[in-house]
Formats: sequence, C-alpha cells, structure tokens
Amino acid sequence: MPILQALVFATIFCGFFGIFLKQNLVMKILSMDVMSTGVIAFYVLIAARGGFFTPILDTAEPSVGYADPVPQAVILTAIVIGFSIQALMLVGVMKLSRDNPTLESREIEKTYSP
Repeated sequence: MPILQALVFATIFCGFFGIFLKQNLVMKILSMDVMSTGVIAFYVLIAARGGFFTPILDTAEPSVGYADPVPQAVILTAIVIGFSIQALMLVGVMKLSRDNPTLESREIEKTYSP
C-alpha cells in the first residue's frame, strides 16, 4: 500500500509541477488532467476498504458491514466535472490559437500586455 500511495502522490506532483513548468497551454491543460486523475486516485485509495458488501438486499446477515456508495457518487461527479472543465479550457485555447501563431504562454502575455 505505501508504494501505491507514493505512485499516486507522484502523479499529483507531476501534474502540479507541469502546470508551473510547461509553457505550452495544451500541456498545462494536460498537466491539470494528470493532477486531477491523481487526486481522484488518492480519494479512491483512501475510501477503499475490504470485507464490505454492496448495499443490495440479499440473504446477507444484518450484522455484516456494507460499503458506502457515497464515495463512488462523488468520484463520478468529479470525473464529469473535470471532463467538462477540460473541454472548456480547450475551447479557450482554440479561440486563442485563432489570434496567435503560438500557444506559448509567455509569447501570448507579451502580445496582450498593457
């Protein structure tokens, strides 16, 4: 389990540092997606517990522990929201690419400086 946690944190940090170190806007968006994937993986890693049953009525004893379905719903919502934010950012980059020959953030900042 500690190796898996280390890999999840490495994914989060790779995305985090990619946002600051990359100059291309598409690479920044990709880094944000990697970071959000790492955060979702961390949440799943924390919420995962063994030995629980799904909360469906069957012949299981009432004293048996049931898995909580709320983390699954939260993760699905986070995935959908992350996808929509990524699509919105890519549309913004497409609009910027119509006016600029490059997608490097420093060049765009030089063009639009007051």
